[in-house]
Amino acid sequence: MRGDGAPHAAPPAPAAPPRRPVFGAEPLRLIAYVLVAGIAVASPFALQAGAEFFLPLTAAIVIATALVPALEWMERRAIPSPLAALLCVLGFILLINGALALIVIPASDWFIRLPERLPQIRENLAPLIDAFAALQRFVDDALQVFASNTAARAQAIAVDTPSSVWAFISESAPAAAVQTMFATLFVYFFLAGWSKMRRVAIGTSQDFDGAIATSRTIRAVVEATSAYMGTIIAINLGLGLAVAGLLWLIGMPSPLMWGGIVAICNFIPYLGPVVAAMLLALGGLMSFDSIGLALLPAAIQITLHTIEANFVTPLILGRRLTINPLLILISLSFWGWVWGAPGAFLAVPILVVIQAIARALYQSERSAT
Repeated sequence: MRGDGAPHAAPPAPAAPPRRPVFGAEPLRLIAYVLVAGIAVASPFALQAGAEFFLPLTAAIVIATALVPALEWMERRAIPSPLAALLCVLGFILLINGALALIVIPASDWFIRLPERLPQIRENLAPLIDAFAALQRFVDDALQVFASNTAARAQAIAVDTPSSVWAFISESAPAAAVQTMFATLFVYFFLAGWSKMRRVAIGTSQDFDGAIATSRTIRAVVEATSAYMGTIIAINLGLGLAVAGLLWLIGMPSPLMWGGIVAICNFIPYLGPVVAAMLLALGGLMSFDSIGLALLPAAIQITLHTIEANFVTPLILGRRLTINPLLILISLSFWGWVWGAPGAFLAVPILVVIQAIARALYQSERSAT
């Protein structure tokens, strides 16, 4: 007791030591890194295994995004969104049908005539093959086997030539018909609900700066995708028409078909022009009697493609849509491995979308700081 009679206050109890978590921060961070790495490694195989779903979905997203400016143009003129979306989808389908009628139907005739043109091809190649005696025997055997197999295929193709994109897909693969229908419906509903989806995406932001960043990201993706697709389609169409015009001047049969093949192949960087040149060389060997004139169509395509790739495309696209060639090669290899030829067609548009999102997010982060 103290001197005034009051009891002494008990000393405070020592504070309990803080409980340490069972797992520290570092193990949890390591587990998160392992999960992210596992998902990154497994994603390509999942995309490859689920190609029947992911491929048409990705193609539909790219096509729908590229058609958004046309949709918005019609909406600004008081056309209802469902009707504007329907017009966009119908216009795209008509464009694909026109390309099919221009390319596939004449190409089937060339394929049918291939067996009877094999002697002419061998005669044109005789000066080159004579320099390689061993190659001569190999080519003769290969042409004989190819001619016997091609004749049966040509007869099957001659029975019924498709006249529309739907007939071509449904006759070649029923699964492809289902995927095409799914992609078409997805594009329509994506466009019909585009304005509402954009408002919802912007409205879910918690503050004004977040809403502005979301709006800028959406606008950047739409503008980059539509600008790239529209520009590349115009450039490839011009290249195809130029090749078709020169082929018509030298007397090449079906010049519009060959121009369409060149335009479509040019959508695949690096590999597409090589395939187009090989096909034109084969067509020239089937059409002309001399080796020099037979290889002229391929030479025309290579020359025009060189001019387009090195001067026209960089001048029109400009710096804003320029993509690193190394990134294009990586994207082409990756998506070509995952989905084959359709993946190669989608490689650059997917890269454009990713680049637009990354650039928009980077600009939003800089403006926030």
